[in-house]
Amino acid sequence: MTKEYLAKTFKSGNSVALRLPKALGVSEGAQMRVREEAGKFILEPTDAPKRKFNVDKVWGAGIGLGFELIPDEDRVFEPRRLIGDEAAGA
Repeated sequence: MTKEYLAKTFKSGNSVALRLPKALGVSEGAQMRVREEAGKFILEPTDAPKRKFNVDKVWGAGIGLGFELIPDEDRVFEPRRLIGDEAAGA
């Protein structure tokens, strides 16, 4: 048994868009393949490729933010008493 739904077209930019009824269960942002056969349109969901992070868009964005190595003399810490440290001389 075939179900029928009414859908409405509308202008979206320079395109004509088609609203699909929620009852079809198509999720928002789903990629669909549209084919025309003998004057009929056939819509099929596709497996959209997973988007990959493009490092070229952010490469070099941190230049000049002070990512120099810390000199060894600045890495020395003075001993101090820590909470719960019995060895530091309570």
